[in-house]
Amino acid sequence: MKNLKRTIMALLLLAVAAGCKPSRQQQVTEALQKGIAIAADGFKANAAACDTMNRFPRTYENGVLVTVDAYDWTSGFFAGDLWLAYELTGDKELEVAARKYTSQLYEIKDFTGHHDLGFMIYCSYGRQWANFQEPEVLQIIIDAANSLCTRFNPQIGQIRSWDFGEWNYPVIVDNLMNLEMLFFASKMTGDRKYYDVAVKHADTTLENHFRPDGSSYHVVSYNNDGTIESKGTFQGFAHESSWARGQAWTVYGYTMCYRETGDEKYLTHAEHIANYIMNAVQTEDKIPYWDYHDTAIPDVPRDASAAAVTASALLELSTLTKDEEKSQTYVAYAEDILLSLSSPEYMSEEGNGNFLLKHSVSHKPLNSEVDVPLVYADYYYLEAAQRYLSLKK
Repeated sequence: MKNLKRTIMALLLLAVAAGCKPSRQQQVTEALQKGIAIAADGFKANAAACDTMNRFPRTYENGVLVTVDAYDWTSGFFAGDLWLAYELTGDKELEVAARKYTSQLYEIKDFTGHHDLGFMIYCSYGRQWANFQEPEVLQIIIDAANSLCTRFNPQIGQIRSWDFGEWNYPVIVDNLMNLEMLFFASKMTGDRKYYDVAVKHADTTLENHFRPDGSSYHVVSYNNDGTIESKGTFQGFAHESSWARGQAWTVYGYTMCYRETGDEKYLTHAEHIANYIMNAVQTEDKIPYWDYHDTAIPDVPRDASAAAVTASALLELSTLTKDEEKSQTYVAYAEDILLSLSSPEYMSEEGNGNFLLKHSVSHKPLNSEVDVPLVYADYYYLEAAQRYLSLKK
Protein backbone atom coordinates (compact mmCIF):
# COMPACT_ATOMS: atom_id res chain seq x y z
CA MET A 1 0.00 0.00 0.00
CA LYS A 2 2.90 2.34 0.68
CA ASN A 3 4.10 1.71 -2.88
CA LEU A 4 0.64 2.66 -4.19
CA LYS A 5 0.71 5.91 -2.23
CA ARG A 6 4.19 6.72 -3.62
CA THR A 7 3.03 5.95 -7.17
CA ILE A 8 0.02 8.27 -6.84
CA MET A 9 2.21 11.05 -5.46
CA ALA A 10 4.77 10.55 -8.23
CA LEU A 11 2.07 10.81 -10.89
CA LEU A 12 0.77 14.02 -9.35
CA LEU A 13 4.28 15.51 -9.25
CA LEU A 14 4.88 14.54 -12.87
CA ALA A 15 1.61 16.22 -13.89
CA VAL A 16 2.58 19.38 -12.06
CA ALA A 17 6.07 19.34 -13.55
CA ALA A 18 4.62 18.98 -17.04
CA GLY A 19 2.28 21.89 -16.42
CA CYS A 20 -0.75 19.63 -16.74
CA LYS A 21 -3.65 20.16 -14.41
CA PRO A 22 -5.36 16.83 -13.65
CA SER A 23 -8.91 16.57 -14.94
CA ARG A 24 -11.76 16.46 -12.47
CA GLN A 25 -12.07 12.71 -13.01
CA GLN A 26 -8.33 12.25 -12.41
CA GLN A 27 -8.51 14.29 -9.22
CA VAL A 28 -11.37 12.20 -7.83
CA THR A 29 -9.79 8.92 -8.93
CA GLU A 30 -6.44 9.76 -7.37
CA ALA A 31 -8.12 10.90 -4.15
CA LEU A 32 -10.11 7.67 -3.96
CA GLN A 33 -7.08 5.48 -4.67
CA LYS A 34 -5.27 7.19 -1.82
CA GLY A 35 -8.27 6.62 0.48
CA ILE A 36 -8.48 2.95 -0.52
CA ALA A 37 -4.81 2.43 0.30
CA ILE A 38 -5.14 4.09 3.71
CA ALA A 39 -8.30 2.11 4.46
CA ALA A 40 -6.71 -1.21 3.57
CA ASP A 41 -3.82 -0.64 5.95
CA GLY A 42 -6.10 0.56 8.75
CA PHE A 43 -8.56 -2.30 8.39
CA LYS A 44 -5.74 -4.84 8.56
CA ALA A 45 -4.53 -3.21 11.75
CA ASN A 46 -7.98 -3.35 13.36
CA ALA A 47 -8.49 -6.93 12.21
CA ALA A 48 -5.29 -7.82 14.03
CA ALA A 49 -6.28 -5.77 17.09
CA CYS A 50 -9.58 -7.67 17.41
CA ASP A 51 -8.15 -11.04 16.40
CA THR A 52 -9.05 -12.95 19.58
CA MET A 53 -12.02 -10.87 20.76
CA ASN A 54 -14.88 -12.23 18.65
CA ARG A 55 -15.93 -8.57 18.48
CA PHE A 56 -16.11 -5.92 15.76
CA PRO A 57 -14.72 -2.36 15.57
CA ARG A 58 -17.45 0.31 15.69
CA THR A 59 -15.73 3.61 16.53
CA TYR A 60 -12.77 5.22 18.25
CA GLU A 61 -13.44 7.57 21.16
CA ASN A 62 -11.18 9.17 23.75
CA GLY A 63 -8.20 7.18 22.52
CA VAL A 64 -10.01 3.84 22.80
CA LEU A 65 -11.09 1.43 20.06
CA VAL A 66 -14.78 0.71 20.74
CA THR A 67 -15.90 -2.77 19.74
CA VAL A 68 -19.30 -4.50 19.70
CA ASP A 69 -20.60 -8.04 19.69
CA ALA A 70 -22.42 -9.72 16.81
CA TYR A 71 -25.85 -8.47 17.92
CA ASP A 72 -25.06 -4.77 17.55
CA TRP A 73 -26.66 -3.25 14.45
CA THR A 74 -23.24 -2.22 13.13
CA SER A 75 -21.62 -5.64 13.48
CA GLY A 76 -21.64 -6.50 9.77
CA PHE A 77 -19.94 -3.36 8.57
CA PHE A 78 -16.37 -4.28 9.52
CA ALA A 79 -16.55 -7.48 7.51
CA GLY A 80 -18.08 -5.39 4.73
CA ASP A 81 -15.20 -2.91 4.99
CA LEU A 82 -12.74 -5.78 4.59
CA TRP A 83 -14.62 -7.22 1.61
CA LEU A 84 -14.78 -3.84 -0.12
CA ALA A 85 -11.09 -3.22 0.50
CA TYR A 86 -10.35 -6.69 -0.89
CA GLU A 87 -12.48 -6.05 -3.98
CA LEU A 88 -10.73 -2.74 -4.59
CA THR A 89 -7.17 -3.99 -4.05
CA GLY A 90 -7.14 -7.77 -4.64
CA ASP A 91 -5.14 -8.13 -1.42
CA LYS A 92 -5.54 -11.75 -0.25
CA GLU A 93 -4.77 -10.79 3.35
CA LEU A 94 -7.94 -8.73 3.32
CA GLU A 95 -9.92 -11.67 1.93
CA VAL A 96 -8.71 -13.90 4.77
CA ALA A 97 -9.68 -11.29 7.35
CA ALA A 98 -13.04 -10.69 5.65
CA ARG A 99 -13.87 -14.40 5.76
CA LYS A 100 -12.96 -14.57 9.42
CA TYR A 101 -15.05 -11.60 10.53
CA THR A 102 -17.96 -12.65 8.33
CA SER A 103 -17.99 -16.15 9.83
CA GLN A 104 -18.29 -14.65 13.31
CA LEU A 105 -21.76 -13.38 12.32
CA TYR A 106 -23.16 -16.84 11.55
CA GLU A 107 -25.54 -16.96 14.51
CA ILE A 108 -27.18 -13.68 13.45
CA LYS A 109 -29.03 -15.44 10.63
CA ASP A 110 -31.63 -16.56 13.19
CA PHE A 111 -31.83 -13.26 15.08
CA THR A 112 -35.25 -11.58 15.21
CA GLY A 113 -34.65 -8.93 17.88
CA HIS A 114 -34.61 -5.88 15.56
CA HIS A 115 -34.74 -4.89 11.91
CA ASP A 116 -31.07 -4.44 11.08
CA LEU A 117 -30.38 -7.90 9.64
CA GLY A 118 -29.75 -6.40 6.23
CA PHE A 119 -26.92 -4.29 7.57
CA MET A 120 -25.58 -7.17 9.64
CA ILE A 121 -25.81 -10.00 7.13
CA TYR A 122 -26.09 -8.53 3.65
CA CYS A 123 -23.13 -6.16 4.11
CA SER A 124 -21.00 -9.13 5.19
CA TYR A 125 -22.26 -12.45 3.84
CA GLY A 126 -23.84 -10.63 0.91
CA ARG A 127 -20.45 -9.35 -0.18
CA GLN A 128 -18.87 -12.75 0.32
CA TRP A 129 -21.55 -14.23 -1.95
CA ALA A 130 -20.95 -11.56 -4.57
CA ASN A 131 -17.29 -12.57 -4.70
CA PHE A 132 -17.46 -16.35 -4.43
CA GLN A 133 -21.07 -17.65 -4.83
CA GLU A 134 -20.65 -20.30 -2.14
CA PRO A 135 -23.90 -22.26 -1.54
CA GLU A 136 -23.55 -22.25 2.24
CA VAL A 137 -23.29 -18.46 2.20
CA LEU A 138 -26.45 -18.20 0.11
CA GLN A 139 -28.36 -20.28 2.66
CA ILE A 140 -27.24 -18.02 5.50
CA ILE A 141 -28.58 -14.96 3.66
CA ILE A 142 -31.90 -16.72 2.95
CA ASP A 143 -32.18 -17.74 6.61
CA ALA A 144 -31.60 -14.13 7.62
CA ALA A 145 -34.27 -12.96 5.16
CA ASN A 146 -36.72 -15.38 6.80
CA SER A 147 -35.80 -13.98 10.20
CA LEU A 148 -36.37 -10.42 9.00
CA CYS A 149 -39.78 -11.37 7.58
CA THR A 150 -40.94 -12.45 11.04
CA ARG A 151 -41.00 -8.74 11.94
CA PHE A 152 -43.45 -7.88 9.14
CA ASN A 153 -47.05 -7.11 10.08
CA PRO A 154 -49.40 -7.42 7.05
CA GLN A 155 -52.09 -5.29 8.73
CA ILE A 156 -49.66 -2.41 9.14
CA GLY A 157 -47.66 -3.16 6.01
CA GLN A 158 -44.31 -2.54 7.70
CA ILE A 159 -41.36 -4.39 9.19
CA ARG A 160 -41.19 -3.37 12.84
CA SER A 161 -37.90 -1.62 13.59
CA TRP A 162 -37.52 -1.67 17.37
CA ASP A 163 -38.98 -3.42 20.39
CA PHE A 164 -38.04 -0.71 22.90
CA GLY A 165 -39.53 2.66 23.76
CA GLU A 166 -43.08 3.88 24.25
CA TRP A 167 -44.13 3.60 20.60
CA ASN A 168 -46.77 1.03 19.72
CA TYR A 169 -45.18 -0.08 16.43
CA PRO A 170 -42.14 2.03 15.45
CA VAL A 171 -40.71 2.05 11.93
CA ILE A 172 -37.63 4.09 11.07
CA VAL A 173 -36.45 5.20 7.63
CA ASP A 174 -33.19 3.26 8.14
CA ASN A 175 -35.30 0.12 7.65
CA LEU A 176 -35.40 0.76 3.90
CA MET A 177 -31.77 -0.33 3.75
CA ASN A 178 -32.63 -3.86 4.88
CA LEU A 179 -34.99 -4.48 1.98
CA GLU A 180 -32.15 -5.23 -0.43
CA MET A 181 -31.57 -8.55 1.30
CA LEU A 182 -35.23 -9.47 0.78
CA PHE A 183 -35.10 -8.63 -2.92
CA PHE A 184 -31.97 -10.78 -3.20
CA ALA A 185 -33.60 -13.71 -1.40
CA SER A 186 -36.58 -13.52 -3.72
CA LYS A 187 -34.38 -13.61 -6.83
CA MET A 188 -32.29 -16.50 -5.56
CA THR A 189 -35.16 -18.68 -4.32
CA GLY A 190 -37.90 -17.74 -6.75
CA ASP A 191 -40.14 -17.21 -3.72
CA ARG A 192 -42.15 -14.01 -4.12
CA LYS A 193 -42.92 -13.65 -0.42
CA TYR A 194 -39.66 -11.76 0.21
CA TYR A 195 -40.32 -9.44 -2.72
CA ASP A 196 -43.87 -8.77 -1.59
CA VAL A 197 -42.77 -7.89 1.95
CA ALA A 198 -40.08 -5.55 0.63
CA VAL A 199 -42.43 -3.79 -1.79
CA LYS A 200 -45.21 -3.39 0.78
CA HIS A 201 -42.77 -1.95 3.29
CA ALA A 202 -41.33 0.44 0.68
CA ASP A 203 -44.81 1.56 -0.42
CA THR A 204 -46.09 2.14 3.12
CA THR A 205 -42.95 4.07 4.01
CA LEU A 206 -43.33 6.20 0.88
CA GLU A 207 -46.91 6.98 1.83
CA ASN A 208 -46.34 7.88 5.47
CA HIS A 209 -42.75 8.94 6.13
CA PHE A 210 -42.34 11.86 3.73
CA ARG A 211 -43.20 15.53 3.65
CA PRO A 212 -44.11 17.23 0.36
CA ASP A 213 -40.59 18.65 -0.08
CA GLY A 214 -39.01 15.16 -0.08
CA SER A 215 -37.67 15.26 3.47
CA SER A 216 -38.58 12.45 5.83
CA TYR A 217 -39.51 11.80 9.40
CA HIS A 218 -37.17 9.46 11.23
CA VAL A 219 -39.77 7.44 13.17
CA VAL A 220 -43.37 6.73 12.27
CA SER A 221 -45.30 4.64 14.78
CA TYR A 222 -48.50 2.80 13.92
CA ASN A 223 -51.58 1.71 15.80
CA ASN A 224 -52.52 -1.94 15.51
CA ASP A 225 -55.07 -1.19 12.80
CA GLY A 226 -52.43 0.47 10.60
CA THR A 227 -53.36 4.07 11.35
CA ILE A 228 -50.65 6.52 12.41
CA GLU A 229 -49.86 6.82 16.11
CA SER A 230 -47.12 9.43 15.76
CA LYS A 231 -44.48 10.94 13.48
CA GLY A 232 -41.19 12.32 14.74
CA THR A 233 -37.55 11.64 15.42
CA PHE A 234 -35.34 9.72 17.81
CA GLN A 235 -31.87 10.64 16.56
CA GLY A 236 -32.57 14.00 14.89
CA PHE A 237 -32.78 17.55 16.22
CA ALA A 238 -36.58 17.90 16.30
CA HIS A 239 -39.66 16.07 15.12
CA GLU A 240 -40.04 18.34 12.09
CA SER A 241 -36.33 18.61 11.28
CA SER A 242 -34.30 16.65 8.72
CA TRP A 243 -31.83 14.26 10.31
CA ALA A 244 -28.97 14.08 7.80
CA ARG A 245 -28.33 10.36 7.79
CA GLY A 246 -32.05 9.66 7.61
CA GLN A 247 -32.27 11.66 4.38
CA ALA A 248 -29.30 9.69 3.04
CA TRP A 249 -30.92 6.34 3.88
CA THR A 250 -34.03 7.33 1.95
CA VAL A 251 -32.36 8.36 -1.32
CA TYR A 252 -30.25 5.22 -1.15
CA GLY A 253 -33.25 3.04 -0.28
CA TYR A 254 -35.55 4.18 -3.07
CA THR A 255 -32.75 4.12 -5.64
CA MET A 256 -32.20 0.48 -4.68
CA CYS A 257 -35.94 -0.25 -4.77
CA TYR A 258 -36.14 1.07 -8.32
CA ARG A 259 -33.15 -1.03 -9.36
CA GLU A 260 -34.79 -4.15 -7.93
CA THR A 261 -38.37 -3.59 -9.13
CA GLY A 262 -38.30 -1.25 -12.12
CA ASP A 263 -41.26 0.59 -10.57
CA GLU A 264 -41.10 4.17 -11.81
CA LYS A 265 -42.61 5.61 -8.64
CA TYR A 266 -39.45 4.65 -6.76
CA LEU A 267 -37.24 6.38 -9.32
CA THR A 268 -39.41 9.50 -9.20
CA HIS A 269 -39.25 9.52 -5.42
CA ALA A 270 -35.48 8.93 -5.30
CA GLU A 271 -35.00 11.89 -7.65
CA HIS A 272 -37.32 14.01 -5.49
CA ILE A 273 -35.29 13.17 -2.37
CA ALA A 274 -32.00 13.81 -4.19
CA ASN A 275 -33.23 17.23 -5.25
CA TYR A 276 -34.24 18.01 -1.67
CA ILE A 277 -30.84 16.96 -0.30
CA MET A 278 -28.84 18.92 -2.87
CA ASN A 279 -30.85 22.07 -2.18
CA ALA A 280 -31.06 21.70 1.61
CA VAL A 281 -27.44 20.96 2.54
CA GLN A 282 -25.99 24.29 3.66
CA THR A 283 -22.27 23.58 3.42
CA GLU A 284 -19.85 24.52 0.65
CA ASP A 285 -18.02 21.19 0.89
CA LYS A 286 -21.29 19.19 0.65
CA ILE A 287 -20.71 17.42 3.99
CA PRO A 288 -23.97 18.05 5.83
CA TYR A 289 -24.51 19.22 9.36
CA TRP A 290 -25.72 16.27 11.42
CA ASP A 291 -29.27 17.67 11.11
CA TYR A 292 -30.20 20.20 8.46
CA HIS A 293 -32.26 22.25 10.91
CA ASP A 294 -30.21 22.37 14.10
CA THR A 295 -30.78 25.94 15.30
CA ALA A 296 -27.10 26.26 16.31
CA ILE A 297 -25.83 25.89 12.73
CA PRO A 298 -23.02 26.53 11.79
CA ASP A 299 -21.59 25.67 15.20
CA VAL A 300 -22.67 22.01 15.10
CA PRO A 301 -20.99 18.79 13.97
CA ARG A 302 -20.90 17.55 10.41
CA ASP A 303 -21.82 13.96 9.55
CA ALA A 304 -19.38 12.30 7.17
CA SER A 305 -21.38 9.07 7.32
CA ALA A 306 -24.46 10.80 5.87
CA ALA A 307 -22.30 12.27 3.12
CA ALA A 308 -20.78 8.90 2.24
CA VAL A 309 -24.19 7.21 2.01
CA THR A 310 -25.48 10.07 -0.14
CA ALA A 311 -22.52 9.89 -2.52
CA SER A 312 -22.96 6.16 -3.00
CA ALA A 313 -26.69 6.56 -3.61
CA LEU A 314 -26.29 9.42 -6.10
CA LEU A 315 -23.71 7.50 -8.11
CA GLU A 316 -26.11 4.61 -8.53
CA LEU A 317 -29.01 6.96 -9.21
CA SER A 318 -26.95 8.57 -11.98
CA THR A 319 -26.97 5.23 -13.82
CA LEU A 320 -30.74 4.73 -13.46
CA THR A 321 -32.28 8.12 -14.14
CA LYS A 322 -33.71 8.68 -17.62
CA ASP A 323 -32.57 12.31 -17.60
CA GLU A 324 -28.97 12.86 -18.75
CA GLU A 325 -28.76 16.31 -17.14
CA LYS A 326 -29.85 14.85 -13.80
CA SER A 327 -27.32 12.05 -14.20
CA GLN A 328 -24.49 14.52 -14.66
CA THR A 329 -25.71 16.58 -11.71
CA TYR A 330 -25.75 13.52 -9.43
CA VAL A 331 -22.23 12.51 -10.45
CA ALA A 332 -20.91 16.04 -9.97
CA TYR A 333 -22.46 16.30 -6.52
CA ALA A 334 -21.05 12.90 -5.53
CA GLU A 335 -17.63 13.98 -6.81
CA ASP A 336 -17.79 17.06 -4.58
CA ILE A 337 -18.59 14.86 -1.59
CA LEU A 338 -15.84 12.35 -2.36
CA LEU A 339 -13.21 15.06 -2.85
CA SER A 340 -14.20 16.59 0.49
CA LEU A 341 -14.20 13.26 2.31
CA SER A 342 -10.80 12.45 0.81
CA SER A 343 -9.30 15.72 2.04
CA PRO A 344 -7.25 16.03 5.26
CA GLU A 345 -10.27 17.64 6.93
CA TYR A 346 -12.20 14.37 6.87
CA MET A 347 -9.69 11.62 6.10
CA SER A 348 -7.05 10.44 8.51
CA GLU A 349 -3.78 8.95 7.29
CA GLU A 350 -2.77 7.86 10.79
CA GLY A 351 -4.28 7.60 14.23
CA ASN A 352 -8.08 7.80 14.27
CA GLY A 353 -8.19 4.24 15.61
CA ASN A 354 -7.30 2.94 12.12
CA PHE A 355 -10.64 4.14 10.76
CA LEU A 356 -10.58 6.07 7.51
CA LEU A 357 -13.02 8.97 7.94
CA LYS A 358 -13.33 11.49 10.77
CA HIS A 359 -16.28 13.65 11.81
CA SER A 360 -19.34 11.41 11.86
CA VAL A 361 -22.29 11.55 14.24
CA SER A 362 -24.31 8.62 15.51
CA HIS A 363 -26.80 9.89 18.10
CA LYS A 364 -26.35 13.53 19.05
CA PRO A 365 -29.48 13.87 21.26
CA LEU A 366 -27.92 11.26 23.57
CA ASN A 367 -24.43 12.73 23.05
CA SER A 368 -23.39 9.29 21.79
CA GLU A 369 -20.62 8.99 19.21
CA VAL A 370 -20.50 12.65 18.24
CA ASP A 371 -17.67 13.84 15.93
CA VAL A 372 -16.00 10.42 15.76
CA PRO A 373 -15.08 7.85 13.11
CA LEU A 374 -17.77 5.26 12.46
CA VAL A 375 -17.40 1.87 10.78
CA TYR A 376 -20.34 2.43 8.46
CA ALA A 377 -19.01 5.78 7.24
CA ASP A 378 -15.96 3.94 5.94
CA TYR A 379 -18.17 1.25 4.39
CA TYR A 380 -20.23 3.65 2.30
CA TYR A 381 -17.16 5.71 1.33
CA LEU A 382 -15.56 2.57 -0.11
CA GLU A 383 -18.80 1.53 -1.78
CA ALA A 384 -19.04 4.99 -3.34
CA ALA A 385 -15.40 4.72 -4.43
CA GLN A 386 -16.10 1.36 -6.04
CA ARG A 387 -19.16 2.71 -7.85
CA TYR A 388 -17.29 5.79 -9.06
CA LEU A 389 -14.29 3.86 -10.35
CA SER A 390 -16.58 1.41 -12.14
CA LEU A 391 -18.59 4.27 -13.60
CA LYS A 392 -15.52 6.02 -14.96
CA LYS A 393 -13.78 3.02 -16.58
